[in-house]
Amino acid sequence: MHKTPLADFLSCNPFPHPLTQGFFYREKMHAIHRITPDKPIQDILEVGGGQSGLTALLFPQAQVTNLDLNPEYAQAPCNQQKRVRFVCGDATALPFASESFDAVTMFDLLEHVPDDKKAVSEALRVLRPGGFLLISTPNENWRFPYYKFMKPICPSEAEVMGEWGHVRRGYTLAQLKALINLPCQGYATFINPLTVLGHDIAFSRLSHRQRQLLCTILSPVTWLSYYLHKPQAMGTETASAWQKGEEKL
Repeated sequence: MHKTPLADFLSCNPFPHPLTQGFFYREKMHAIHRITPDKPIQDILEVGGGQSGLTALLFPQAQVTNLDLNPEYAQAPCNQQKRVRFVCGDATALPFASESFDAVTMFDLLEHVPDDKKAVSEALRVLRPGGFLLISTPNENWRFPYYKFMKPICPSEAEVMGEWGHVRRGYTLAQLKALINLPCQGYATFINPLTVLGHDIAFSRLSHRQRQLLCTILSPVTWLSYYLHKPQAMGTETASAWQKGEEKL
C-alpha cells in the first residue's frame, strides 16, 4: 500500500479534540482517503497546506512541497520534516517548472482564491501527464449554520466566511468539472445533515466547555451517521480526484 492505511491516517487528525469538536476533520480525512489513488506517487505539491501536514500524512513515502502564502507556517512541525519542503508563494503563480509533480493537492483551498481558474491552470501546468489533482471544497449544500435554529448561538455566515477567508461558498461537481476540465476519477461527500451539527457547534459562540459537552452528547448520532454515510450521499463538502491525460506520441 502506497498511501497510509485509513486507521493510521485518521489517528493523525491534527484538529484539537479529534473525536468531538474536531470530528468534522476526521470526516474530511476519511473522504480524502477514499478518493486518493493508491499509486506509487513520489513528488507531490500541496497548495495551501498551511500547518496541517495532511498530504505528508497521506503519503508517508513521498517528497512533499508545501506552498502557502503565510511564511510563518514554515516553522510548523509538519513542515520541518526532512521529506517536506516549505515554499512561501501564491497558488496563482507557482514558482515551479511545468510537469514537476506526480500529484497536486488542494485541500480546502479553491474557495479562498479569487482567481480560481488561474490557480487550477497553474496546478495543471506543474502536474505531470498521468498525474492526479486531489481537491476538497465546500459544495452547493454548504451553509452556516446549516440549521436555522442554530443561528442564536452561531456567528453569521458572512462572519464565518470572512474569518476563514472564503471568497465563495463552494462548488457543485459540475462546476468543478467545468473548472478543471479533466476526467473525474472519483468523489466522496462529507459532513452530512446529521454530522453537520457537531461541525457547527464546534464553530459556535458557545464556550469551549459548552461546545465540548454538546459534541459529546451528540457523539452517538454523529458516529452512527458517519459510519452509515455513503460516498455519494448528500454532504456539505466534497473531496474529488482528477487525472491529467498521458501525452500522445
